[in-house]
Amino acid sequence: MLIETEATPNPATLKFLPGRTVMDAGTRDFATPEEAEASPLADTLFGLGDVTGVFFGRDFVSVTAAPGVDWRDLKPDVLAILMDHFTAQMPLFRTGGAGFSVPAEEETFADNPEDADIVAQIKELIDTRVRPAVANDGGDIVYRGFDKGKVFLRMQGACAGCPSSSATLKNGIEQLLRHYVPEVTEVRAV
Repeated sequence: MLIETEATPNPATLKFLPGRTVMDAGTRDFATPEEAEASPLADTLFGLGDVTGVFFGRDFVSVTAAPGVDWRDLKPDVLAILMDHFTAQMPLFRTGGAGFSVPAEEETFADNPEDADIVAQIKELIDTRVRPAVANDGGDIVYRGFDKGKVFLRMQGACAGCPSSSATLKNGIEQLLRHYVPEVTEVRAV
């Protein structure tokens, strides 16, 4: 089994491609060791001590290293864990695990029913134009809400904490949404 690696725009995060499906549907972001307990793989990666984030995409795993950690030292350990996990065909989640559900403490915004058409347009643009692009960079962007012209998005994986994420939000996503959906005035990360 060969696991390819790719750099991401976030220098702390590497994208690992095991050459097989990681998540059949959705994505899952682990930002703490406690969240990672739902997955044997994420739990083991956090157990290295130098990992501060794990993200499962459709066909990749993004791993974020702690500040000051050199990827030349960490990468062989991460590759070994991924190789062992996928070669043994171990389950991605513990029995009864939450799969790709959103953590309960996640900030959400109730959409106004009068904005249903606008929200549908926003979600379609995010799903068809934005998410595929950020998945190539080892992350994901999830719609969280729309309120009075503001779109709220959650950045995950390599996108969370990326130095260029605010530029991506403002110069990329916000411009795209404002172009196609004139009701959008601003995009904010939550």
